Amino acid sequence: MRKIREEELKSMLESRVAGETLDLNQCSFENMDLGGWNLQNINFDDCDFKGITFDGADLSGITARNALFGELILPDGSKMKTSLSGCNLQNAILESADFRGCDLRDADIRGADVYSAAFYQADLTGIQADETTKHFWMSCPEKGAFLGWKVCYGCRIVLLLIPEDARRVSGTREEIRCEKAKVLTIDSIDGKENYTEAHSYVDENFYYRVGQMAYAENFNPDRFVDSGGGIHVWLSREEAIAYLG
Repeated sequence: MRKIREEELKSMLESRVAGETLDLNQCSFENMDLGGWNLQNINFDDCDFKGITFDGADLSGITARNALFGELILPDGSKMKTSLSGCNLQNAILESADFRGCDLRDADIRGADVYSAAFYQADLTGIQADETTKHFWMSCPEKGAFLGWKVCYGCRIVLLLIPEDARRVSGTREEIRCEKAKVLTIDSIDGKENYTEAHSYVDENFYYRVGQMAYAENFNPDRFVDSGGGIHVWLSREEAIAYLG
């Protein structure tokens, strides 16, 4: 991975043609203060940012798929986090970007695509998002009962009713976690076989039995905890089977 220094980046920005996309994919950046910089339309796919200050910078239109916005461990053992406070990320492609622990206060992500992006323990206070922000909002119904599907051991497909009073969360993907659900049916992927019970791939002692309620005692209400506790479901049978791979 090529390491880019601040002076080199500044020279690239000054010499590029107006409107040109600067390709910096698979590069690393460390310990820079880029606050207020114009960084529009740059390809940052698969880049590593460690200890970078982007506060107030214009990052609109960038692509940063699989980019890591991480922390830098200094010689004295202290840590310098990457900060994006107040930066402009409008219309950015941020699929699978890692923002865990980042400062995103007052950042503008309107029009951005954050599919599968990680926001665990990020400060999202005052973040600007609207109906054009893709995959930032919960994919599950926030109120009322709904149906969910999951795949259990032996490729058994479980149809669940998530009741109205069940807590439920989802992050930046289609996967949903809930605290309880009633088992309606269990069948095979091709629908030709029916079963009365199935058990989880993750916990072989967690069973789903037709007609009974299933309860997740470890339900985690933080929607941005990846693979957090709860009953994991999808809104369609096809999505559940696709997740199995």
